[in-house]
Amino acid sequence: MRGSRTGRPVMVLLDLLGRRWALRVIWELREGRRLSFRDLQAASGTSPSVLNTRLSELREAGIVELPDDGYALSATGADLLEKLLPLHAWAEDWAANR
Repeated sequence: MRGSRTGRPVMVLLDLLGRRWALRVIWELREGRRLSFRDLQAASGTSPSVLNTRLSELREAGIVELPDDGYALSATGADLLEKLLPLHAWAEDWAANR
């Protein structure tokens, strides 16, 4: 996985999450949702090739998994999303007060 030249895990994670549509994929899989590739593509609005690349990267990182019934966040991915939710709340407040 590409990332920071420093090799710091936080920089590698931020690089992964900063890629086009990565956060959107994670967001669409929130609350235990399991989506097929087609449903995830429709929900995220991304192209099939970009979605396929993102899903491969997120699976390699252990954030997304593919059980028999569709793509889902892994336990690690759900933990990551839980840690991102306060940032979401902060961003909502920030946007409202700009």
